[in-house]
Amino acid sequence: MKAEPAVQLRLLQLQGLDTALSRLEHRRRALPELTVIAAADTRLAALRDDVVRAETEVGDLDREQRRLDGDVEQVRARSRRDQQRMQAGGIPAKELESLQHEVESLARRQSDLEDAELEVMERREDAESRASALRAEAGAVSTERDAAVHARDAAWVQIDAETAEDTGARAAMAAELPGELLALYEKVRAAAGGVGAAQLRHRRCEGCRLELAGSELRAARAAAPDEVLRCENCRRILVRTPESGL
Repeated sequence: MKAEPAVQLRLLQLQGLDTALSRLEHRRRALPELTVIAAADTRLAALRDDVVRAETEVGDLDREQRRLDGDVEQVRARSRRDQQRMQAGGIPAKELESLQHEVESLARRQSDLEDAELEVMERREDAESRASALRAEAGAVSTERDAAVHARDAAWVQIDAETAEDTGARAAMAAELPGELLALYEKVRAAAGGVGAAQLRHRRCEGCRLELAGSELRAARAAAPDEVLRCENCRRILVRTPESGL
């Protein structure tokens, strides 16, 4: 294939734009903020589950406390009735003794219920404290996530602007190249990791970083200026410049 040296040099410019576009695409996918956002989303999901569990426990303990309150009040009411009957007098000795035993039994029952109620109150306080701490952590993580989203969006705006500019420049440059040369460049670029043309610098292919030697070096030296060279190792288009060292 033949192409004027100046046209071949434009391949390096086109390659520079393609490399810049690839870097922009990689940068867009690999922003550190994306890792922060993903980690925050995972942590927030776990925190929301933990908050629900803690709040559910608080609700269950509230119901348990209300039940115990009711039980204590029933015991107190019954104890008051028994004491009033005892104080009213005129009760047979056997019934009076039975009431005294019942009052004592009710007192023990009330004490047990109040102890249980105190334990529930302590557990409820712990659960509420835990729920509050989890909500605070979720708020902090959410704030961190919002900041990362803001930074990501700002970076994307800049990257997209640079991508649009380079894409436009690439389209204009590609339109000026001979169709056959451009087709070869695109084919090689697709097969060689995004690099279709490389500079021959100091007798070394800048694509695969290997130095030309032997017959390949002699062929490069003997080639006409408008002949399109290919690296025998990586098959990329080799573009000669004053730094080629031939």
